Amino acid sequence: MRIAFIGGGNMASALIAGLAGKLTKGELIHVVDPNADALGKLQAAHGVTTATAIGPELGASDVIVLAVKPQQMRDVAAALSPYLSAQPLILSIAAGIRGTDLSRWLGGYGAIVRTMPNTPALIGRGITGMVAMAGVSAPQRIAADQVMQAVGATVWLDSEDLIDPVTAVSGSGPAYVFFFIEAMQQAAVEMGLTEEQGRQLALATFAGAAQLAVQSDDTVPVLRQKVTSKGGTTYAAITSMEQSGVKEKIIEAMKAAAARGRELGEEMGKD
Repeated sequence: MRIAFIGGGNMASALIAGLAGKLTKGELIHVVDPNADALGKLQAAHGVTTATAIGPELGASDVIVLAVKPQQMRDVAAALSPYLSAQPLILSIAAGIRGTDLSRWLGGYGAIVRTMPNTPALIGRGITGMVAMAGVSAPQRIAADQVMQAVGATVWLDSEDLIDPVTAVSGSGPAYVFFFIEAMQQAAVEMGLTEEQGRQLALATFAGAAQLAVQSDDTVPVLRQKVTSKGGTTYAAITSMEQSGVKEKIIEAMKAAAARGRELGEEMGKD
């Protein structure tokens, strides 16, 4: 598989690290980025070929991954359009850019898969929501899945409208986790523990609880109930959260994230 990346930032670098020497050879990966230093590091680490501008060599690609900032996508599409005669798969990991708009900017090109990865992909533990446009073939869908599985799990969606909820749940989700960990650490310090002790306890608790939820046959509500003995310490904490409407506020916040995702798609797609 010949794979080209337009953009060589953190997410692209994580994907390249997961792909080179595994799904495809490093020399079959081509990276375009104006940052020569970033290109040099990728070439040294993985043996990829590089360029500072989009050119004819992209025409030989089976998959072209668009890993640029959303504000750059329209210009990138204009530069890429002349090199799509071989009908490569276009795989977009840019937030806020709807597949319909990207297709329009590419002159009606239809072989596009839009994705929403998250930052744990940087350590190979991500999860990516994916939706295929009508012009994507069955082999291209498999190729898209293989590429994104290089950095974690994948979830396929039936409609592009569901990308915004995915963004709210998993795309923005790591920030919610970090926010809760921050609160746990602060509470630990306020109750007399050191910052380092609070950090160790909060991180290990979150990591362990998440892994338990993954491996257990019990549902998350059942796991919570097993820890929450009536009248005990956990019961006091959960009761306090319920009385404060914590769950409702989290749900409200995630819906706000999804709404903002829709707004950004509309803003980015304006002519």
